[in-house]
Amino acid sequence: MERFYGFDLGDAESAVSRLQKKEQSVPEVIPVCGAKSFITAYANLSSGELQIGEQACYSANAIRRRIRFKSSFLTDPSVAEDVKRFAAGVLGELYGSGDLVQNDDCCFYIGCPAGWSKNARERYREIFERAGYPPARIVSESRAALVSACQSRHLQVGYDILAKPVLVVDIGSSTTDFAYIMGGKEVEMRTGGEVLLGGGLMDEILLENSIASSPDGPKLRKVFEESEPWRSYCEFGARRLKEKYFSDEEFFKDSGCTETIMVRYGKPLKLTLRADAQAADRMLRQKIAKLGGRSFEEVFLESLREIRGNIGGQMPELLFLTGGVSRLGRIRTWCEEVFPEAVIISGAEPEFSVSRGLAWSGRIDDELRDFRRELEQLKESRTIEDIVKKHIDGLYKGVVDALVEPIIEQVAVPIFDRWRDGSIERLADVDGIMEKDIEAFLRTDEAKRLLAKPVKDWLKLVSDELEEYTVPICVNHHVPYSALSLNSFLSASDLDIKIEARNVFAVEEMTFLIDSIISLLVGLICGGSGMALLSTGPGGIVAGVMISIVVLFLGKSKMEEAVLAARIPKSLRKIVPKNTFRNRMEGLTASIKSSFHENLEKEKNEEITAKLVDDIATQIEECLTKMAEVVEIPLG
Repeated sequence: MERFYGFDLGDAESAVSRLQKKEQSVPEVIPVCGAKSFITAYANLSSGELQIGEQACYSANAIRRRIRFKSSFLTDPSVAEDVKRFAAGVLGELYGSGDLVQNDDCCFYIGCPAGWSKNARERYREIFERAGYPPARIVSESRAALVSACQSRHLQVGYDILAKPVLVVDIGSSTTDFAYIMGGKEVEMRTGGEVLLGGGLMDEILLENSIASSPDGPKLRKVFEESEPWRSYCEFGARRLKEKYFSDEEFFKDSGCTETIMVRYGKPLKLTLRADAQAADRMLRQKIAKLGGRSFEEVFLESLREIRGNIGGQMPELLFLTGGVSRLGRIRTWCEEVFPEAVIISGAEPEFSVSRGLAWSGRIDDELRDFRRELEQLKESRTIEDIVKKHIDGLYKGVVDALVEPIIEQVAVPIFDRWRDGSIERLADVDGIMEKDIEAFLRTDEAKRLLAKPVKDWLKLVSDELEEYTVPICVNHHVPYSALSLNSFLSASDLDIKIEARNVFAVEEMTFLIDSIISLLVGLICGGSGMALLSTGPGGIVAGVMISIVVLFLGKSKMEEAVLAARIPKSLRKIVPKNTFRNRMEGLTASIKSSFHENLEKEKNEEITAKLVDDIATQIEECLTKMAEVVEIPLG
């Protein structure tokens, strides 16, 4: 694709942005009907012409006119036709102005509230398809706003914020859209999606109070009862005045700001709209029937508190405000009150955050399509398996080095104590007991904890070599190279998407390693079927007297069989001191490690090693996929 269009079709006003594939600047907001932010309205004229935007609100020869219909899309099936006609009018304006060319290599990304289901989004997409649009994709408006924040040079929010908990608050004209995004994924909340609280309620209050204070008030009310288009047009005037006031409330709160509208419905009538500190207070605190007798302030705060109560994980570290009303200083104050731990930001032109974010999403998606393809090619090759196999012996050695001392301390010494105390009757039983106890230890959480450091150190070696292949993929597609760096994820303990070192080395699949460790430890610790317990150290002098007598009568081989099978009295067992056995075990540590390293190449089972290599490589591939999703999440 060469061009990407973002279409933010709002209930009250809409905007279209365009971004070139090669361009690095911000998306350009394209004027439609002479306005960057144009009224969401259309009119079918008696001449057969279709009008959209402001002129559609008061055309005298309209035979069908519709304003503010998007908010009813989920509840009123007839609204689909309204969306189609308005969308067709926008498409016609873009073609007519030359901002869109027939058969151009382009696509449209169109926004919808985060609360819409997949089915609703697909029905919405099909409307634009029937209206003749180039390929279109429906994206959450909250997601688009977050993409806009991440791409904005003004805000300096990096892609890594997508791995953090973020709350996007999009305040539209009819609804307020809350989206909690954790680790790049939207998390469902009971208040997620649309809340029937929009800036349009403030517009209605400002308009109503202006009518009440106007000398032409009664006549204006009669006009508005008869002409919904003129009422809506005046509401739009109130909206623009409201946004002008709240964009610099400190400046206007004393002197106020005004706008005069001439209502030409029969005899011309003058309506003066005024916004000042008193009017602002009424817009926020006046009780509204549509809100069940509550004020805008009350409902907004209640919604924020409900969102906070429904967040099961971390509280948001970033709260991003978008929509024209987000300029209101008190909105930020309320957010700080409910989410004191969050950094609260909004764009320089919040009314265009969504359309720009949609255009950005299109270009990101196009780049990531190639990015994903190259990543899949890397995963499908044997590159990762070859790197793992190259370093697998180092993994074996690191694991043995980490486990030998704990096994001696937690398995061998306790077995000696049990034999010495008489709970193990015969030396012949020691080998089997030690085999079972070592194997059981290797399957404990403690063993997994001990494995974590050597496995993590080993993964760093693998990651360093793997980056020779992943960094070029990232550079080619303008993705931060750390996005596919195992090192960055291993070192960032606060990220959910990372390889957990203790889980990479699955003990259940370490048959060769377990067998090797057990055989070496049993052989070296027991010194040959448990004889080390009697024949080593000062205690062995007394035991040696008994052994010598037995040798005289039975011979050496028969003596070993007899001693192993004998139930040696506890008093004789006590002759072998604890410290003597412990010292012998400590002295064997280096021998055990050395013997394992020497026997590694001769004895290891290639089939089992190959399976271990494949399993670890698969986990690394899965991790790369999850890490890649961090930069893809704006497109879900």
